[in-house]
Amino acid sequence: MTLKLKSPPAIARPAAANLLLAALAPDDLTLISAQLESVTLTVREVLYEPGVAIEHIYFPTTGCVSMIHGTPDGSVEVGTIGMEGFVGVPILLRAESEPTRALVQVLGEGYRISANAFMQVVSESKHMERIFLRYAMALFNQVAQSVACNRLHSLEERCARWLLITHDRVDGDEFKLTQEFLSYMLGVHRPAVTLAAGILQEAGLIRYSRGNIVVLNRPGLEGASCSCYQATRDDYAKLAS
Repeated sequence: MTLKLKSPPAIARPAAANLLLAALAPDDLTLISAQLESVTLTVREVLYEPGVAIEHIYFPTTGCVSMIHGTPDGSVEVGTIGMEGFVGVPILLRAESEPTRALVQVLGEGYRISANAFMQVVSESKHMERIFLRYAMALFNQVAQSVACNRLHSLEERCARWLLITHDRVDGDEFKLTQEFLSYMLGVHRPAVTLAAGILQEAGLIRYSRGNIVVLNRPGLEGASCSCYQATRDDYAKLAS
């Protein structure tokens, strides 16, 4: 598998459009595909709630799902999942739930499998289990990177990073990303989101209006981002090795 986070536009994508599924051996892909059902991931759809048993595992082929952690003082995104992975890692780790909410932030498509069926097929293939566990580690590293990023880097750098992460997981250069989601992603209030996005827009890197974002200068946006973006991207690329 060559990890290339941009996917070509398509009307209907096979399961292997998810890069993690594409990394499986042919027999393993056939094994799990028999249990998959195609789904549309709609914006604001909750795939699982904090502390509630996870019923399905989701493998996005387009779009983005946010892991949102809530506190009495507000909510913040701690991880983003797209075509490079799957939603529902706690099931792989023999847990029934986790304290975050899985929320679709960008419209997409994908496949899902029941938690019970997922564990059954994983138990039949050590290679599949190894691939999925390596992804779980990469996701854990992404969460840790996000914590460090929020502490050490400027708001504009972090905004550029999250826009790049989202851009990697959608078709084309235009996507919907509301101020609410950007505030989750950056861990700030909405006025700060407007300020950060405005700086990137004034620099000619994006166009942002009423939750609609157009990436105008991808190399420039990468230059405006902190090093955390490339570090996370490199970590997922290791899944291919």
